[in-house]
Amino acid sequence: MVIPAFAGALDDSQPRPLALITGASSGIGLDLARVMASDFDLIITARNQARLEEIARELQSGHASRVHLIPADLARPEAPQQIFGEVDRRGLQVDVLVNNAGFGAYGAFADSSLTSQLEMIQVNITALTHLTRLALPGMIQRKRGRIMNVASTAGFQPGPLMAVYYATKAYVISFSEAIANELQGSRVTVTCLCPGATATEFAVRADMDKSRLFKMGKMSSMAVARAGYRAMMKGKTLTIPGFRNLMLAESVRLSPRKMVTAIARKIQERVE
Repeated sequence: MVIPAFAGALDDSQPRPLALITGASSGIGLDLARVMASDFDLIITARNQARLEEIARELQSGHASRVHLIPADLARPEAPQQIFGEVDRRGLQVDVLVNNAGFGAYGAFADSSLTSQLEMIQVNITALTHLTRLALPGMIQRKRGRIMNVASTAGFQPGPLMAVYYATKAYVISFSEAIANELQGSRVTVTCLCPGATATEFAVRADMDKSRLFKMGKMSSMAVARAGYRAMMKGKTLTIPGFRNLMLAESVRLSPRKMVTAIARKIQERVE
């Protein structure tokens, strides 16, 4: 896989560019770390420090990357500031920010845990927005940088039985496209990665692994990570990996909203 050079990358006598990846302990975040370790030093963050240490050993032995660990729980409002406070304390600078952390929960909204739904908004929306705002000024000042926000094809339509999750991903798409436009000419790019059903721990945690959506087929997280990385390095604003996912997302634009919502409900329902 040939990837274009990082815009404004340092020469061989200087440190490699540094990428901060959230939710790097599993799934797409972990595979993004594996893909990016060839070209970047990394800051990886997630809740599980022991798992991060294990991943750091793997990446450093396989790619000679320098891997920094900053354990954090993005469900806590203070976590983004704490992450960047630690980045500053260590004298690091973030050249690439990958906002991958996120989670979903299955079930009717009225029957759901309010705590879980509010934590979902905190992780999927608030923390992503906060981290982006903390990273951008330095990138703009240095006239180089890349941001990848991981959304989902869920963001293109309402999602009964996962109403809050779908809504959070709609925010990520809209936010990413808007700031990508604002940053034109700055040499800082924003890419929104919108995978469909993907073979990760997400479906099990969200309690939707028996839904029609996941029974219809899944992409591997490594395939999604590679597609997202290629798109980010090319400076693409929006990328949807997989032909079927692309067609489903495009079809939503031309269909009546009530029909789109009814179809989304159908494919979200469980099949035993």
